[in-house]
Amino acid sequence: MANRMNSQETLSNWGPALFVLVIGGFMAILDTSIVNIAIPKLESVFSVNTQQVQWVVTIYLLTLGAVVPLAGWLGDRYGYRRVYMGSLIIFTVGSALSGLSWSLGVLMIFRVLQAIGGGLIMPITMAMLYRMVPRNRIGTAMGIWGLTAIVAPAIGPTLGGYLVQYVDWRLIFYINVPIGIMGLFLSLAFVPPFSPTSKIPLDTIGFGLVAAGLFGLLLGLSEGETWGWTSERIVLILGFSVLLLILFVLWELRTSHPLLDLRVFAHGSFAVANLITVIVTIGMFSGIFYVPLFLQTVAGYGAMETGLMLMPSALATALTMGLSGRLYDKIGARPLVIPGLLILAYTTYLLHNLSTNSPVGDVVLWLSLRGLGIGLTMMPAITAGMSRVPSALVGTGSSINNIVQRVAGSFGLASLTAVLTHQEAVHEVYLSSALTPTSRVAEGLIHTVTQHLVELGTPIGKARSLTLTLLHEQVLRSAFVMAMDDVFVLAAWITLGGLIFALFLTSFHGVQEAVKPGSRESGDNIQEVEMS
Repeated sequence: MANRMNSQETLSNWGPALFVLVIGGFMAILDTSIVNIAIPKLESVFSVNTQQVQWVVTIYLLTLGAVVPLAGWLGDRYGYRRVYMGSLIIFTVGSALSGLSWSLGVLMIFRVLQAIGGGLIMPITMAMLYRMVPRNRIGTAMGIWGLTAIVAPAIGPTLGGYLVQYVDWRLIFYINVPIGIMGLFLSLAFVPPFSPTSKIPLDTIGFGLVAAGLFGLLLGLSEGETWGWTSERIVLILGFSVLLLILFVLWELRTSHPLLDLRVFAHGSFAVANLITVIVTIGMFSGIFYVPLFLQTVAGYGAMETGLMLMPSALATALTMGLSGRLYDKIGARPLVIPGLLILAYTTYLLHNLSTNSPVGDVVLWLSLRGLGIGLTMMPAITAGMSRVPSALVGTGSSINNIVQRVAGSFGLASLTAVLTHQEAVHEVYLSSALTPTSRVAEGLIHTVTQHLVELGTPIGKARSLTLTLLHEQVLRSAFVMAMDDVFVLAAWITLGGLIFALFLTSFHGVQEAVKPGSRESGDNIQEVEMS
């Protein structure tokens, strides 16, 4: 076959291959959220506490972050389809073994195996996408591929809740097995056989530095609230992790065969796009994490009901992401990202109106509008960042992008949770001081509730004690909701700050040719016909 394919041949062939890649990405991301809902069940099955079983989720996320940097080197060295299929096999086997687990320790070991495959799938599929899709259709392809990052986390709690509640908790792992097997056969049939393009040896020192640094950084960010941000463990872990990552950057800039070629930041809007990704991820996580927490702990809804309430926002994001991908191919990223950031910032601000009396319809509406903003912003920004990255650096670019998203999510969640905890304490002190038993407001309220309980037959001493307990619980609940409102205001301002970077975002589109998967051409000689 020739080293180039014409645009018509490419356009007629990349659709089925993209569908196959979406299968793998969907499974990998689904398992970051589907297990969360099974934590109470796993506690009772293995007779452990919440803190112990939480490591089933944490170890998966930590391993994902540690293996991502390997994706580009593996794809260039052994061929991207081969690595993708190998990742699917590891993930599928890890899923099957996780379902067979007979103890918490065994389950954690199998989750590590599962995460090794899952961590490679997303950067590998993104790299393949940029190699097989012509640049004048990359926005459409990225919009479809990006649906996995939105739909999978939304479906996870609902699907997991149903399986755990009505069938068997082991099915949250077994469900991946037939899908993984199907993905393997479809890969052989539809994914192009990308040839290896490099024989450079593995940068073992670089991998050791970045894997240990990312593992420690993600561990510190995820456990900082539990162990205490000023505790010796967290300070040492975060300090040592940052040192390792600094050493990694210095090493990569000096070595002749870097694991991640950091010169990719010099191409187009790659650096700017990653800064926008950080901001959007923080804004996105503020809703993904705290709204379900509000619905379950304050409003009193179950996990499955909460999942169903979040579904419209996922559908809104999916619809907008597909549309924004097609629009990117016509007008570029900036006209989409700027209004997307404005919508995301405004709707995140609307969430500060959450209260114990908030109608569910309002919450669903606010989240659905946020979904529109996320769909307009996330994938166009990432696509613009990758639009001028040469084919030889696509593997590095996709790995860095995935690393940035994982670190940004963990950092944003840790930072916002620290703010939540601080503000909760502040509001609790304020509300408690206003509702002391000696204040007129509290005295009248205590008297009214106590009298009502006495009329129901409760002894007056017990009635007054119960009233004070209920009043204290209401103070705690109100303080939590007020602190959450503060977090949404902060997240809205952070999101709005992304407009500064969006002004410098440029994208290249309208390219008429694509490099054949597996060819050694860097992509620098591809004709650009429009820049915006």
